[in-house]
Amino acid sequence: MEPAPVWARSWPELSAWLEALGDEECEYYEQHLSEFARRIGDWLPALADYDQWTDVPVLAPSTGLRTRATLPEVDATDMPGRKRLQAGAFAASVIPLSRPVLDWCCGKGHLSRTLARQCPEPVQGFEWDPALVEDGNRLARRFADAVTLNCQDVMADDLTWPTGCHGVALHACGDLHRQLMRRGSAAGAPRLSLSPCCYHLTSTTRYRPLSAKANGHPDALELTRNELRLAVQETVTAPARVRAQTALVSQWRLGFDALQRHLRGCDEYLPVPSHPPRLVNEGFAAFCQWAAAKKQLELPLSVDWRSWLDAGRYRFGQVRRHELLRHLFRRPLELWLVLDYAVFLEEQGYRVRLGTFCDRSLTPRNLLLDAVRACDTPPAPRSRP
Repeated sequence: MEPAPVWARSWPELSAWLEALGDEECEYYEQHLSEFARRIGDWLPALADYDQWTDVPVLAPSTGLRTRATLPEVDATDMPGRKRLQAGAFAASVIPLSRPVLDWCCGKGHLSRTLARQCPEPVQGFEWDPALVEDGNRLARRFADAVTLNCQDVMADDLTWPTGCHGVALHACGDLHRQLMRRGSAAGAPRLSLSPCCYHLTSTTRYRPLSAKANGHPDALELTRNELRLAVQETVTAPARVRAQTALVSQWRLGFDALQRHLRGCDEYLPVPSHPPRLVNEGFAAFCQWAAAKKQLELPLSVDWRSWLDAGRYRFGQVRRHELLRHLFRRPLELWLVLDYAVFLEEQGYRVRLGTFCDRSLTPRNLLLDAVRACDTPPAPRSRP
């Protein structure tokens, strides 16, 4: 959106150093942010404590227990392999289970069926999409899992929390996982276990913390939806082909952005909607013609497409390097959000564990909040140092 980020005015030497990085250095630092934080410590000394900021306990149990808690492949019909392993790691981190389980925003019930193999009580799921509910119940019947999925909008005002149910959610997005914490704690749920995702998917234009303590703090962050996106801007699980395609389209978008600024005589970003997949195979010129039509922008009869594509590639290199600094704050921001959730749950009378339930190579959204109402018996600790 900004050819030169605002921070570059205050740290011009840092900006120049970043822009001089080679592609291999840039790729290395993206995968080793702790080393990057130490490398730029001359400009930002506070980053010396980066590892301490981002360190949380490992809640994931031994590999053997994770394997036993994961659905066998022969039973994992319609379940993507990565999702099967994520559900198994989540289940292994919250057992033993002693209460009936409610799977919040359950989709086809992949987590529900995984937990049912570990839980002596019945498992039910809430999901708003009738087709997913039908498919999930069909799979549960096929494999004789004690699972019942129900068609339910979890944001509905008239939702009733099933009495005594342990609420769980694996990667429920934004307002959906926040609703789980609000509704579950208000209903006196004995336990809530969730791995949050997509914090920016919210109905509010500016995000406010959940906990009274954070809301009352003079330095509490007020974040826009766009700022919240930073917490989930990581693609370590995407296949190489997808990452390459994403980079290509980013170059096209930046090339079109340079073109539209020139044609409009206005140095201002012009947002373009998501493109149809077919355009990936049609080239840069086709993309620009589609984008111009979407924004009612008339293109001249003759356009030097090579020149504008080169401009996009150059800008992509700049953006990639500038974003290295921004990406340093992905995990700290996510932890700030999730620690606020933990404090909120403590304020509602829960004892809370926070840590990781799997390695980030399986999913970058690997944080787990496990909250037990103080009057209930907490689960047996399984954390590792």
